[in-house]
Amino acid sequence: MRLLMQIAIDLPNDFVAFQAVSDIRQEVRISYALWLYQQRRVTLGKAAELAGCDIYDFMSICKTNRQPVIDMTRDELLEELNGFAQS
Repeated sequence: MRLLMQIAIDLPNDFVAFQAVSDIRQEVRISYALWLYQQRRVTLGKAAELAGCDIYDFMSICKTNRQPVIDMTRDELLEELNGFAQS
């Protein structure tokens, strides 16, 4: 059984007048998931789950928001690739 928590927030009417509640709810979930992922508080998979999408869609969201999904420096990546080449 999965437990859910609901959180209510107050938004001015002029911010939400032309959007469906379900669209706003989804945008808030995605934004919060992205923020948690950026803060390294959740994994990519958990962030995708919170956002209500699969991991590939969440990776696309990260790309749109310029959030790297591979957290390696250039040197770390080159070292990793050299390790594969030597195998």
